[in-house]
Amino acid sequence: MARKSSVPRVRAAGPRAVPLPPGNVRPNPCGDLPKIDPSAFVDPTALVIGNVRIGPRTFVGPNAVLRADEPDSAGRVAPIEIGDECNVQDGVIIHALGGTSVTIGPRSSLSHGCIVHGPCDVGRGCFIGFRAVVFGARLADGVMVGTGAIVQSAEVPPNRLVPPGAAILSSGSAATLPATGPAERTFMDKVVAANLGLTAAYRGRAGEGRRQRPTATQS
Repeated sequence: MARKSSVPRVRAAGPRAVPLPPGNVRPNPCGDLPKIDPSAFVDPTALVIGNVRIGPRTFVGPNAVLRADEPDSAGRVAPIEIGDECNVQDGVIIHALGGTSVTIGPRSSLSHGCIVHGPCDVGRGCFIGFRAVVFGARLADGVMVGTGAIVQSAEVPPNRLVPPGAAILSSGSAATLPATGPAERTFMDKVVAANLGLTAAYRGRAGEGRRQRPTATQS
């Protein structure tokens, strides 16, 4: 008698099923697998599911969820694309409506607990603050979204500051936002630099762990 496989299976929308391997990097029900650059770091507690692409030297922190699994009417899932040298910090959620995508430009920071929901396009060198929500929006390069702010159904021009707690619900409102100043730009650069350092450090520890198997201690 043939032994049953211990690997759970996901029922797909179509006639095929996709094996669901253990771990935090998984296919979606359509069979799309994440593509993660070898120089990136993904924390073991983060979940990366489906048609997700993570660029070089990007950091994905504990309990972040990047989930590209909602298909369009033709059964295809648009990608979530994270550019080079980004950081997706603890508890960030990235998802998209069926048929829409999320693009995060290079050297952008998504800080603790924020939500980015597609359709969404975040430009180069942006910062999205703690618990902020960006949905159905386009942020040009260099935009800083403050703590707890909401940006929805709006296009934000380059190098603008969305104040903490603000609700920007139209492109007209976004056009009146103030510009970022030297303090904001310096802060954003420091966040990127700090997380590039963490990416290298965590990857170094992971490599060291693979080279040195732990041994039991004796009392």
